[in-house]
Amino acid sequence: MRVLSAVLGAVLVLAVPGVPERQGSAQAVVLARTVGVDITVPAAVNLGTGFVGGVLTGQLGTVSVRDQRGPVNPNTWIATVSATAFVTGVGGAGRTIAAGQVSYWSGPAVRSAGGGILLPGQLTSLQAVSLGATREAFRKTAGSGNNTVEWVPTVRISIPAGVVAGTYRGTITHSVA
Repeated sequence: MRVLSAVLGAVLVLAVPGVPERQGSAQAVVLARTVGVDITVPAAVNLGTGFVGGVLTGQLGTVSVRDQRGPVNPNTWIATVSATAFVTGVGGAGRTIAAGQVSYWSGPAVRSAGGGILLPGQLTSLQAVSLGATREAFRKTAGSGNNTVEWVPTVRISIPAGVVAGTYRGTITHSVA
């Protein structure tokens, strides 16, 4: 099965007085795709500022899956999410926040159209999952006809006590197949 993958760059800034921030940008990347099914995500998100040893929570913006395969029956799909480590500078000891420190929950659909049964991977923060492995973000389990769904996922990053201050960058990838 071919997959459309969109990469979301996220920026995490750890605040410590007297440490300058570095500026940068992230970009969207599109890989192979399942014909008729598209996924879109914001190109880059700044999650804000957190403190060493603390927790930073932020929304990634609207993720959208559009299935235009028409009468294919059933035209089900599964959207997945994964993450890289967040690093500052060249990374390494004390400059890396592991992907397992990033939790994700999809939340409910904020907009949907067309037929089928659409199910969030994690409806609430109580169901948040670690992005130390690829996880299900959303799915269409039944139905035919064109459909779209949008959700606004949230991530929570546990910032280890031993990391240095700096601007941390990582990638959160949503795919659909």
